Amino acid sequence: MIETDFPPLVIRGRRLLPIIQGGMGIGVSAHRLAGHVAREGAIGTIASVELRRLHPDLMARTRRSHDHDTLFATNLVALDREIRMARRICGPDGFLAVNVMKALKHDVELVRQACESGADAIIMGAGLPLDLPDIVTGFDDVALIPILSEIRGIRAVIRRWQRKGRLPDAIVIEHPRYAGGHLGAAAIDDLADSRYDFAGIITAARELFDSLGIAPERIPLIAAGGINSHAHVRELIGMGYAGVQIGTPFAVTEEGDAHPNFKKVLAEATPQDIVTFMSTAGLPARAVLTPWLEKYLQREDALCARADPARARCPRNLECLKHCGFKDGNPQAGQFCIETQLAAAQRGDIKRGLFFRGAEALPFGSEIRPVHDLLMLLLTGKTEKQQSVA
Repeated sequence: MIETDFPPLVIRGRRLLPIIQGGMGIGVSAHRLAGHVAREGAIGTIASVELRRLHPDLMARTRRSHDHDTLFATNLVALDREIRMARRICGPDGFLAVNVMKALKHDVELVRQACESGADAIIMGAGLPLDLPDIVTGFDDVALIPILSEIRGIRAVIRRWQRKGRLPDAIVIEHPRYAGGHLGAAAIDDLADSRYDFAGIITAARELFDSLGIAPERIPLIAAGGINSHAHVRELIGMGYAGVQIGTPFAVTEEGDAHPNFKKVLAEATPQDIVTFMSTAGLPARAVLTPWLEKYLQREDALCARADPARARCPRNLECLKHCGFKDGNPQAGQFCIETQLAAAQRGDIKRGLFFRGAEALPFGSEIRPVHDLLMLLLTGKTEKQQSVA
């Protein structure tokens, strides 16, 4: 394990490096990335959505299928494979989490499969995971970590879980102004609201814990969004956070499961290339302005104006999201098939893909470096090259 002067992140008695690698789908954080992060002593995370796309035999089985049950069943098989392959990389002592979006139609089945396949933790965002303790019944050793963005969500989850005799094993506090992918705000205009600021949330959370009789160390708080340097990690841990969750910098590592073109798009994006828009899930999202996204945004107003619940449908019967603006004909949400565009990115199709990315610069610029180098930089401020010279 990398030596650092930061205190360990303790979850269910496990002493870990204070870094969670964020879950990134489709196929961006799967077994290779999660397994190597966990092998280093941090928390590696597999994103559960559409993992069948990483398995040629499963894709061959479903290539022309429009049968929803068949498509989903292969994703459960793929999730099981990915967890087991990640475990072979990190060994029995590695801490593996699975990220399951609450917004997914089959969140319950994915959580149960992750538990059955040996995940150490479930990380859930994109909605309030109020029923997560019920879903994991029978898997009492699996840690539960919600992703939330403001104190109201924290209060709602803790109070509901307390009535079920459960508390979160940690809470990821994600700042929507900086994070990539789906963002925890109701509207784009809310992204910079001060209620999401890390300093304010940790103060409010401590007051909430005190009012509920919860010791502050019982629920470690993890900061997420825009964290890209050792100095930033030190600032947040000094503020009282027990660790940080980081996504985009891990996506572009050598061990990342993403296509080389995916890494290239993320690594070479300038601040002007990164935009926010309304996703099909009805949430703001942040991504790189690729040719497809630029064309879509030019047509967005017209597409939303034509949205019609009576005529809308899922073109492939995927039904991946519980509520999809495109499938449901909701003019307040995105009007495109998110699975199609994310799948194009997973294949490395720069012209047609949707490439989610955080707003901040990457630690190594456009360089593609190993997971170990990234963790060394974040935890010590040094790289292996710097250490060997010293």
